[in-house]
Amino acid sequence: MRILLIEDDTTLGAAVRDQIAADGQSVDWVTRLDAASDAMAATSYDLILLDLMLPDGRGIGFLKVLRTRGDVTPVIILTALDQVSDRIEGLNAGADDYLVKPFDLSELSARIGSVARRYSGNPNPILTHGPLDIDLAARSVHRDGSHVPLTAREWALFEAFLARPGQLLSKAQLEEKLYAFDAEVESNTIEVHVSRLRKKLGSAIIETERGMGYRLGRP
Repeated sequence: MRILLIEDDTTLGAAVRDQIAADGQSVDWVTRLDAASDAMAATSYDLILLDLMLPDGRGIGFLKVLRTRGDVTPVIILTALDQVSDRIEGLNAGADDYLVKPFDLSELSARIGSVARRYSGNPNPILTHGPLDIDLAARSVHRDGSHVPLTAREWALFEAFLARPGQLLSKAQLEEKLYAFDAEVESNTIEVHVSRLRKKLGSAIIETERGMGYRLGRP
């Protein structure tokens, strides 16, 4: 997944960013709502982590604008506001989850995974795809009972296919999943990682539509 983190507390923001990266997800971190709007205009995100009290406004207003214009990107609110009325306001504005600071980073990871699975249509974290047993929560894959180690980038791409079974994904869409990782995305990066996934998970795991993109292969 590619996640947008909107948080002005630099200590917490850095900790959350590092946690997301350690989980094998890509993340863009901004500290203001205007920067968040610019980021969303340029990039498609799978999930937003939203603080409510930011230097240039309240996150609730930002969220309401998103929902009013039909943007259904999942949003998890991260805030120190812990009153029941605050939670109700956030959820009624369109948030998918609400996490009160201070929170455990492992709990944040679990909530991110839970929300992402609901939106992908896979609420159960355990999937079977042909000879593959996939644990979305643990981000692990077993092939015929043997564990298959995937790099963070390989998992990010594989997860993109799992979230959209049967859907054709363009090279540009897949590159979006990798831009927030440290290394630069080269012109042949997608081809290289697709090739590695096929070697590790089976040659039929990803199908190619020449000139159009890739899709998850049939089980």
